[in-house]
Amino acid sequence: MEVNVLNTNGKETGRKVQLSDSVFAITPNKHAVYLDVKQYLANQRQGTHKAKERAEVTGSTRKIKKQKGTGTARAGSIKNPLFKGGGTVFGPRPRSYSFKLNKGLKRLARKSAFSQKALESNLIVIENFDFETPNTKQFIQILKNLGIENKKSLFVLGESNKNVYLSSRNLKGSSVITNSELSTYAILHTNKLVLLEGSLEGIEENLSK
Repeated sequence: MEVNVLNTNGKETGRKVQLSDSVFAITPNKHAVYLDVKQYLANQRQGTHKAKERAEVTGSTRKIKKQKGTGTARAGSIKNPLFKGGGTVFGPRPRSYSFKLNKGLKRLARKSAFSQKALESNLIVIENFDFETPNTKQFIQILKNLGIENKKSLFVLGESNKNVYLSSRNLKGSSVITNSELSTYAILHTNKLVLLEGSLEGIEENLSK
């Protein structure tokens, strides 16, 4: 598929790039996308939750009343979960929520995410740009020129660029990453996906393996 290349003024440069149909024009696989996003979110969980169980709470192990003749249920310890201050029954324990997915499935999910953005016309290709120094005002102007200043946007660079990254860092609705940092979640969790020309080769190379 062919896409027009825009400049930082939001105007067409007169050039077009040929995007790989095997990456940007496949039929999206929703289940692959679901699994990849689920794995990404699961990996973000710390899993450090913990509640003290019966053997871990502080308290005497003395039998608090005689076994029979009280007219109430027998009780052997103040740490019984039925009592206030007692242990928690089957409380949460530290654990890892991460799980593995095949590389092929993760590639399919990213291709599906790219294809979905292209299908919705939410994919923009612009020429490479750079700033001499970090300049948030210039970055905001680029967003305005592209007509996406009020939309959540993701800029994908071919290689790390400190000035461009720092220029966008204070903006809540816009973020900058390199093509090697792309994930299915990042692609879908944005309204407009902006690809710099320099990132296309790396994206297609990574997803064509």
